[in-house]
Amino acid sequence: MIMKDQLKALKIIHLALCASVVSAYIFMTNLESIKTIFNVSIDSTEDYIFILLPIAAFIIGNFIFKFMLKSVDKKASEASVFNSFQTASIARWAVLEGTAFIVLFMKPEFIISGIVIIIYLFLLMPTEEKFKKEINALQQ
Repeated sequence: MIMKDQLKALKIIHLALCASVVSAYIFMTNLESIKTIFNVSIDSTEDYIFILLPIAAFIIGNFIFKFMLKSVDKKASEASVFNSFQTASIARWAVLEGTAFIVLFMKPEFIISGIVIIIYLFLLMPTEEKFKKEINALQQ
């Protein structure tokens, strides 16, 4: 029962992070230019950075997540393991959210990169199955 309550709290945190990024993208971008999302022109080598940012965020976020979960004691209680899972998840989401905001504020022309990050962030919604899968992978 405790884990279900903790999982519900983690889902609310995840939803709040997703909602903040989505609302920032809605309010900070020109909604009339939705048709131009895919018209990205690369004018300088600096622009490649904003294309590679989603890939870097994915790699760094997953590295941090796995690194934090590896430090979990395999014999710890389920509540303790879940707390570590929660911390690792929030750290991964923070990397993705930060990267999405960097794209939005520094190079809004590359909004498609930010949208890719947001979609991935939504796909990371915590569930009991994902928790058990990550913990089982940790124990092997």
